[in-house]
Order: sequence, then C-alpha cells, then structure tokens
Amino acid sequence: MTVTATIAAPRHMLVAAGAVRQLPDVLAKFGLSRPLVVSDPVMVSTGLIARCLDPLSAAGMRPEVFSDTVSDPTDTVVEAGVAVMAGGRFDCLVGFGGGSPIDTAKAMAILAAGGGKMRDYKAPAQADRGAVPIIAVPTTAGTGSECTRFTVITDTERDEKMLIAGLGALPLAAVVDYELTYTVPPRTTADTGIDSLTHALEAYVSKRANPFSDAFALSAMALIGRHLRTAYAEPRNAAAREGMMLGATQAGLAFSNASVALVHGMSRPIGAHFHVPHGLSNAMLLPAVTAYSVSGAPARYAEAARRIGFAAATDPDATATARLLAGLTAWNQELQVPTPAGFGIAEAAWQDKMALMAEQALASGSPANNPRVPEAGEIVALYRAVWTGAPVNL
Repeated sequence: MTVTATIAAPRHMLVAAGAVRQLPDVLAKFGLSRPLVVSDPVMVSTGLIARCLDPLSAAGMRPEVFSDTVSDPTDTVVEAGVAVMAGGRFDCLVGFGGGSPIDTAKAMAILAAGGGKMRDYKAPAQADRGAVPIIAVPTTAGTGSECTRFTVITDTERDEKMLIAGLGALPLAAVVDYELTYTVPPRTTADTGIDSLTHALEAYVSKRANPFSDAFALSAMALIGRHLRTAYAEPRNAAAREGMMLGATQAGLAFSNASVALVHGMSRPIGAHFHVPHGLSNAMLLPAVTAYSVSGAPARYAEAARRIGFAAATDPDATATARLLAGLTAWNQELQVPTPAGFGIAEAAWQDKMALMAEQALASGSPANNPRVPEAGEIVALYRAVWTGAPVNL
C-alpha cells in the first residue's frame, strides 16, 4: 500500500552537550544577527538566560530580551511581545526556555506577520507565515516544541486553549543541549517527561501515523522508557538527561508529522480552566484515555508497551497491552502525579466544567485522530473516571 506523508522539520538541528555555546554560529549560518530572545522570568531570575545571552554578546551581537511569558501562553502576552518586536529591528526570535517561551515566540512571529487576533489562526486555519524566523533552544525535555509546527495559546476572553498549526510555527533551527536541563526540578522533569511520552505514544497510534513518524515515535518511547525515572531520581545523571532530551525531540518530530490525539484534546481544556501545567494534565489523563483507546489499535499499543519496557518482546498483544495500562498507572504513582483533587481542583468545579471541556476537546480536532474516536458523552465519562479513579469501562 502506498503511504503519502507530508513531512516538516527544522532546516537545521544542532544536538550536543554544550550546543548553546554555538548559538551565534547557528544564527550566522542564516545571515541573522539581531535576535530578540523570548524567555521567562525564571530563566532571568536564576541567571540561566546568560547561557543564551553570553555567547551572542561575545560574538558581537546585541540581543534584547522579552521575558514576560507565562506558563500557559496567552494571547495578551503574545500581543505584548509583538509590540516589542515592532519597536526594534529584529531579524529573528530566539525561544529560550521550556515549551511556553518557544510557543510564545512562534505565536509572536505568526501574529506579527498577519495581524488581527490570535484566535484568527486557530486550527483548522493554517498559520503558514511568520514575520521572522524562530531559533528554538529548549531547557526542558518535554514539549518537543523546538521541532514542531504547532503552538498552543490561551484565548483570555474565551478561556480556551487554542491549537495553532502551520509552517509559521516551525522553527528554522533548533539548538538541543541536554546540559540546560540539569537544574530542572523533579516535578517538572516528571511532567515534561510524561508529556514527551504522550507525544510519542499518540503519534504512533494516531490515524495519521506514517513510516517517518513511526520511526521517531518508537525510538522516543524506548529512550523515555529507559531514562525518565532515572532523570527524575538523579537530576545530574548525564546519560539520563541526554536520553530524555533526545527522546523529547524525537517525540516532537513524531507528533508534528502525525498529530496528537485524545489525551491532548482533553488536556488543553483542563489547562485553560484549572491552570494545570500541560505535561501534568497529560499525565493525569494518560492511563484512563489509553484504557479507553486500546481496543482501537491493540497491536500498536502492544508494540508501544514493548518499546517503553513495560512488556517483553515475546509477550502476546493482550498481555502487552495489559502491562502498558499497569505500567502507566505505576509510573504516575512513582512520579507522584497528583489527581485533579490532589492538585487542588474542587469537585464541584470539575463536574461543572466536564461538558464544556468535552465540547472544547472535540472542537480542537485532536480526538478525531484517536484510534477510537469518542463522542462527547464518552469524553465526559472519561473526565469523570479521571476524577474518581474508577476503571474505564466504556
């Protein structure tokens, strides 16, 4: 059977320990010299941003910084960033930090190119134009945003997380340096790590999977399965940090060229309404949504279990999928992933928002890529199961 796949990836990727020191060379390769560095207050207050700024300054460049990004990027922050862009003669944006600064930089480039409001670019619109190129330098091993054609921005008026997709969000180059993750705290390591596992797993079982995305998804699942718990327990373990960073980038390449599915569709409304970090809301959902979805692609979920390390290569599919569900649940316990109640969400508020969250999940389009496509009532039932912890029987 002939498979047609449209593949998008950064033009240049530098993956190495200490790679951030070569950031000026990457810019010079494309004739760029006037960067606006998009980061966040934590990078500034901890001084980690110097790892980005110092090499640029030493190379004779004069970088400026926009650091007002927030953990769940909003349209108002993007608009503020575009105003800063308008006040300078910048020829590129350098997203330095976790997924939020990189996503913010992407949205700034798109909004500066086309004007209007961020909601004008919400999927299924194709946001293929960016005012300036983006150079992405991730400091967490999770979102894979350094190599994807997606950004997620919250519409503050409508309290909605919007998926924005297109070549305008695709970085020109990515500088992937695992040494930047040494200071990431255990909670963030766990949340971003499960986020990257979710990217790889959903890309592999997606209805839009293809041989290119499969190769990266399978490799990413093996790396994350091997290294996540060590990176969580031993933050300075170089091999674990390197494995997680490579796994996160490969997972980004996988889902950018296949798509995410039901977990992400259900996760975004949780973040919008209850301000749960994206990776953490994915982790809350992953066991229950996988239990619901496995019947739609049992062979693929079984192979995922083997690659992650939950099942043996010789396990039959039924055994492997059972071990996948048990393994994901055990990981959440070991990595101390809180329930929605444990995070501090009130039960009445959760129950009140379930129908709206289901509607928003379906509107995002991601659930349509799931191997088992749900109706709104099934998504509500899944939100209820995530709250109660009851087995999924749908």
